[in-house]
Amino acid sequence: MSLIEYSVEGAVALLTLNRPPVNALSAALVADLESAVARAADPAVRAVVVTGSPHFAAGADIGELKAAAAADETPLAGRLSAALVSLEGLPKPTIAAIRGFALGGGLELALACDFRYLAADARVGLPEIRLGIFPGAGGTQRLPRLVGLGKARELIYTGRHVKADEALAIGLADMVVPADDLAAAALEGAAALAAGATAAIGAAKRAINATLGLSMEAGLAVENAGFNACLGTEDAAEGLAAFLEKREPAFKGR
Repeated sequence: MSLIEYSVEGAVALLTLNRPPVNALSAALVADLESAVARAADPAVRAVVVTGSPHFAAGADIGELKAAAAADETPLAGRLSAALVSLEGLPKPTIAAIRGFALGGGLELALACDFRYLAADARVGLPEIRLGIFPGAGGTQRLPRLVGLGKARELIYTGRHVKADEALAIGLADMVVPADDLAAAALEGAAALAAGATAAIGAAKRAINATLGLSMEAGLAVENAGFNACLGTEDAAEGLAAFLEKREPAFKGR
């Protein structure tokens, strides 16, 4: 069974993460995401909604990430980053419909979409710093462009969770609705966009993404190199182990 359920309603493709209980991002899920994004490139699809339940995605599979670090391999972050570049590059509007948690790689997935609709009880954040690492799939590049440098630094350096109302206030969310209304709101918004001049929307999207200073590719290369180096530190080994052992990490700054 695919870890990304793909369906189409009218001209809207719905990509639903399906890896219970929290949609942790694994290599297999990312591979299915790549396939789903490729399917959504179909010209008959004019808008895309990405979602998951009961949580959007609570971050990377820490056990898998720790195993990769122990083997001196870091395929997950790089592959997720590449998948999100493909998602971001779709020449059609995309909406992330977020319920529950969207943390770490889950929020990075949402950041690669054009819009973020949040359930009122949703929580988002980039808590990687608590593991002795930092966002490695676009978080350091996309978040500052969305909420500004100062707020992005604060969220990345502290790793704190952000409630839906604050996310809306700082521009991290575009809409907040009751949890029961989230799916309908996202599909309604996507259908309205799909009914518009999607060729022009795609051209505008390409123009916006191409003129944000440093290219995304260059920024992601810097991020990926830094993430790989960070993953090899003692603090990262301690942070990942502490998470799996359900204890507080004791970082040493090395």
